[in-house]
Amino acid sequence: MISREEALELVKLHVKSKNLIKHCLAVEVVMKFLAEKFSEDVNLWAISGLLHDLDYDYTKDNPENHGLKTIELLKNYDIPQSVKDAILAHCDKKNRVTNMEKAIYVADPTTGFIVAAALITPEKSLSSVDTDFLLRRFKEKLFAKGANRDQMKRCEDLGLSLEEFLTLSLDAMKSISHDLGL
Repeated sequence: MISREEALELVKLHVKSKNLIKHCLAVEVVMKFLAEKFSEDVNLWAISGLLHDLDYDYTKDNPENHGLKTIELLKNYDIPQSVKDAILAHCDKKNRVTNMEKAIYVADPTTGFIVAAALITPEKSLSSVDTDFLLRRFKEKLFAKGANRDQMKRCEDLGLSLEEFLTLSLDAMKSISHDLGL
């Protein structure tokens, strides 16, 4: 399987926005924490999170190709089918069946939601955010309106309450706050 270092190099090669690279890192770490919680293959889940938006710069004006272009970009790399399926599932190009597919679907908008919450604190830091703060912001429809609340609530498909999922995701992101600049 592709190493994390190789996957990160691919992200740096294909993703031009520093913020989008940080997003990929955030989804990677949330997927890692979820894999640990469910006693799944941490490397497999983390790689899917890291690579999930590899094609964003190529497909942002053609979202119907999002995910499909990533699979094309990865064709010469040793990528397990389960990772490819998760990448496709995160953008509705495949039905979500496995826990990894369900997890990446909910992790994707949640990381952006948590970043938005950190950025409205005076310190602009994840350390200033807690789960209660996130739950209050979740109810505000105009806050981080790009973060699909219905998609985030699908954490229940993993057997996690919204509170549990937000806590896990926040803890995951706090673990790499330096890399995220938050």
